[in-house]
Amino acid sequence: MIDTARYYGNEVGVGRGIRRAIDDGIVTREEIFITSKIMPGNYNAPDAAIDDSLRSLNLDYVDLMLIHQPGYNDEEVYKALERGVKAGKIRSIGISNYYTPQDFDRIRNIAEIVPAVIQNENHIYYQNEELQSYVKKFGTVVESWYPFGGRGNTKKIFSDATVQSLAKKYSKTPAQIILRWQYQAGYIVIPGSSNKNHIAENFNIFDFSLTAEDMEQMRALNKNRRFENW
Repeated sequence: MIDTARYYGNEVGVGRGIRRAIDDGIVTREEIFITSKIMPGNYNAPDAAIDDSLRSLNLDYVDLMLIHQPGYNDEEVYKALERGVKAGKIRSIGISNYYTPQDFDRIRNIAEIVPAVIQNENHIYYQNEELQSYVKKFGTVVESWYPFGGRGNTKKIFSDATVQSLAKKYSKTPAQIILRWQYQAGYIVIPGSSNKNHIAENFNIFDFSLTAEDMEQMRALNKNRRFENW
């Protein structure tokens, strides 16, 4: 899974990497899951933004396309995403940075296709179980960006006493404990890294499980505190 967005300016580079990997026989297109997002600057022309992303990525379709954040005309943007699905340009659609059931319902109420995903800030200090529980009724899943707190906050989260204790208990890293907690709690979790060793470490969470008591300890860390404001 590779997470991109027009705002990040990484679609062209990601597209080149995908094409090279396919041409070299490392992967097939079907083995890669590509996410991109329509940014607010394109909310007045969302259909064109979808086509621009496909051209930048040099792909026939993306696996998931999101509204990057709430904003003027975002309901019409969502309808454009639905048109993209019907045209075969997008496989699944969702929203990002919508944090309350009311935010979710505003889009759901005008939708023909219920959002598959809400991609939000989510970590040990901001768990937002209320939203997760609410959207689950509609088959929507919360996907966590900044699972380690994001730039400037990773050290603080990795140093948390509970995380450190569980890392010692299981002979795992703090990152692996946090990812395992999110996985067991039912979130889709997308840690970002350009370090291949860290990427391998992040994937190595399927040889152990946290107990119910461990999970409750992690749940108790929630402070309902976000680090970002978008």
